[in-house]
Amino acid sequence: MNKENIQLKQYPGTEPVGSVMVVGGGIAGMQASLDLAEAGYKVYLIEKKSAIGGHMAQLDKTFPTNDCSMCTISPRLVEVGRHPNIELITDTEVLALEGEAGDFSATLRTNPRFIDVKTCNGCGKCAEVCPVPMKNPFDIGQGLARAAHKLYPQATPDAFAIAKRGVAPCRDACPAGQKAQGYIALVAAGRIEDAYRSIKEDNPFPAICGRICNARCESACTRGKVDEPINIRALKRFVTDAIHAAPRTPVAAAVRKHAERIAIIGSGPCGLTAAQDLCLEGYPVTVYEALPVAGGMLRVGVPGYRLPTSIVEREIQDILDLGVDLKLSTSVNHIDELFQAGYQAVLIAVGAHEGIRMNIPGNDLDGVLINTEFLRDVRLWDHDQTEQQAAGKSDPADSIQGKRVVVVGGGDVAVDVARTSVRLGATSVTMAVRGSGGKMPASEHEVQAAREEGIVMHIGLNFLRVVDNGAGKVAGLEVERVLRFETTAEGRREAIIEENSKHIIPADVLVFSVGQKAGLAFLPEDAGIKLTRSREIDVSHKTYATDRPGVFAAGDAVTGTAFVIDAVASGHTCADAIHNYLRGETLEPVVRRDERVATWSEEELELKLRKG
Repeated sequence: MNKENIQLKQYPGTEPVGSVMVVGGGIAGMQASLDLAEAGYKVYLIEKKSAIGGHMAQLDKTFPTNDCSMCTISPRLVEVGRHPNIELITDTEVLALEGEAGDFSATLRTNPRFIDVKTCNGCGKCAEVCPVPMKNPFDIGQGLARAAHKLYPQATPDAFAIAKRGVAPCRDACPAGQKAQGYIALVAAGRIEDAYRSIKEDNPFPAICGRICNARCESACTRGKVDEPINIRALKRFVTDAIHAAPRTPVAAAVRKHAERIAIIGSGPCGLTAAQDLCLEGYPVTVYEALPVAGGMLRVGVPGYRLPTSIVEREIQDILDLGVDLKLSTSVNHIDELFQAGYQAVLIAVGAHEGIRMNIPGNDLDGVLINTEFLRDVRLWDHDQTEQQAAGKSDPADSIQGKRVVVVGGGDVAVDVARTSVRLGATSVTMAVRGSGGKMPASEHEVQAAREEGIVMHIGLNFLRVVDNGAGKVAGLEVERVLRFETTAEGRREAIIEENSKHIIPADVLVFSVGQKAGLAFLPEDAGIKLTRSREIDVSHKTYATDRPGVFAAGDAVTGTAFVIDAVASGHTCADAIHNYLRGETLEPVVRRDERVATWSEEELELKLRKG
């Protein structure tokens, strides 16, 4: 919604008369505008709808003469639209009028039309392809129109408009601003390819997000106020599965427009999203990846049963086709190396690849594993066993098969570790979860799947030590039950332990899955990049710029462990900031979406409930 101040000025001419504002584009407003314009006045005709004509345009006959309404107003519509002394201002309301006779100033509010009146030729192609039906405002809701519509066939201006109430709640809830309502409407219309293109405009990883996104859009879906939210994530997967069933068509390379070179460290969802956007902007982009495969945690942190390798590789290839240069098995040892190599901007987008080892006795016994290393070893072994053997690695299944596995932690990654252990042949898998309240931190559907696979969950524990079998190997995990947590006077949370609850959970293998962090060893103190107290990169969260000019950071390196869609969103924003930096503009990216959120009023909701 835009606010515009318009100062009524004297119409330029040899013998100017003055200027007049006429509010309302009905038959009276049109006639008054024509009379004033013919008298030499500059006329501003203000109409709150997308076209002039008023109520008479909606009538069949006039009273009492029984004349045809359209025959009466059509000549006036044409004259008003063509008259050089009349300026039409549609979709606009008057907010305030100040001044005195002969010298007024008006403040107007112009609602967005979303179609340029100057370039629209009224062909109606947009309405033909628009998938969103709505009640027709011209016939008072008796029929249907499309969201892209012209008010009526003879409307002036002869241009279409798009009716939009604001940002759909599902889109507002999505960090990347995914236009879910748009592609859902296209799916409903059977236009699967168009739905796929719509999804890809906001998200370069639709097939991935269709499988592992945390789907905040569904929590915000207003359909949940009627019965249950639309399964938006499943619809995204349906669309991508349908497209991926056909042979892949290579994506056309982006046109090179700029000479400045950009380096991106990390080929996860954040780095690749930024690489895509910057490449489309016309920059030469190089992505450095320390691993032998691209995709970051998508490729080595998510088990293959949840996210098949082929899905990840296909969506990454779409980005590489644009012209992104990917260097695998290439570590960056110091940020200075990149600037010395001629790069003008650097994005640090390393993922949270380093797992956390709990500080309890026995945490380094033989048989203790770390979540990120365990999942990475499994995925890389599946990728290339020969290469892994050459690097001194062995089959991860050898350390799990026939063993009792205890996973310490209760998040989604811990569930991934537990379910992967089942698939590697563990005789039993137990999850030991800290805290109290009996609720797992992981997603409900993941917890349910784990229970169905026979994984046992002990929730509400305090961890004491990893038990040694006497030969330096894991024998179990000693724990005690937590009744509740209380806050001390110093502000610390203190566990209240159940008396006589100490016991041992037997184990041959123990996997810590209590958190992850980004590996930032290539950023020594002399790199000029400030870290936070929690050892993440300190940036401006509007621009993702670090203290060092030309260096940006985004994704897990800034936020800590987050979801795929968060990484995609930060990649988009950071790409905008880098582009602005290289063009010498203000770093703060342009806001990507309208801030207004469309909602149902109680009256509208009741109506929908009554009509089913």
